[in-house]
Amino acid sequence: MPDPDLNLLLTLDALLAEGSVAGAARRLRLSPSAMSRSLARLRDVTGDPLLVRAGRGLVPSPRALALRERIGPLVQEAQAALRPAAALDLGRLEREFTLRTREGFVENFGAALLARVAAESPGVRLRFVPKPDRGSEPLRDGGVDLETGVVGSSIGPELRAQALFRDRFVAVIRQGHALATGKLTAKRYAAGRHVAISRRVTAAGPVDEALSALGLHRDIVVTVAGFSEALALARGTDLIATVPERHTGHLRDGLVSVDLPLALQPFTVSLLWHPRMDGDAAHRWLRGCVREACTG
Repeated sequence: MPDPDLNLLLTLDALLAEGSVAGAARRLRLSPSAMSRSLARLRDVTGDPLLVRAGRGLVPSPRALALRERIGPLVQEAQAALRPAAALDLGRLEREFTLRTREGFVENFGAALLARVAAESPGVRLRFVPKPDRGSEPLRDGGVDLETGVVGSSIGPELRAQALFRDRFVAVIRQGHALATGKLTAKRYAAGRHVAISRRVTAAGPVDEALSALGLHRDIVVTVAGFSEALALARGTDLIATVPERHTGHLRDGLVSVDLPLALQPFTVSLLWHPRMDGDAAHRWLRGCVREACTG
């Protein structure tokens, strides 16, 4: 059975409201002949005469009377659904957003973000979840509203991205560490004992590639999955942790940060979201809040 023509709902609503073919035609800006043809189609689809001649006018059949109670609200709901969204009222907005970030983001930018959100829309709640990998599935399936990270080959090509801030790697050591005095050269850096950060099987990364170009190799004593763990080990041992500078700002409190003696390019941390959220006014507002928190 073919799908019904939903345009007939508008026709039927007009016919039942006006009680005449001519009136319904004027209401929908159609010719009387076109409206008559639509009425004939409605009769064929419903198997009911719907409107019956009575003198010079038309009267509804029992089926038409029963439909009138249902068709009007259906048409009104459809029309409301197709209108532009109402202006966003931040004061009345009640919604929870989920953000997926690596450790260090909440510690460095969370307070500023919460202050901005609370000031503008106190009914909004935020939920931060960890980012164990770079996969795009959580954004695609709607489990996550926003994500932060470096745009790479593993990021889905359809995702939207907007730069938040530039960052760079620094070497981090405890107070009193031997490398805290004197010039840190590539040889001194490589000769130290290191804690590496990797969520993959191999711990090699941009730092190791830059050292290799100089004919050097660092001694990786331990590999951990996150910045917090690496900095905790650097705080209590003579290990060197190499971490992003801005992303780990407060996590490095009490530690010594030293510029890397390597030719490493800065990188950009971006805000990521799925394009289906482009037109969502509340989502767009939150994206602005995140950008302000990171640039402020």
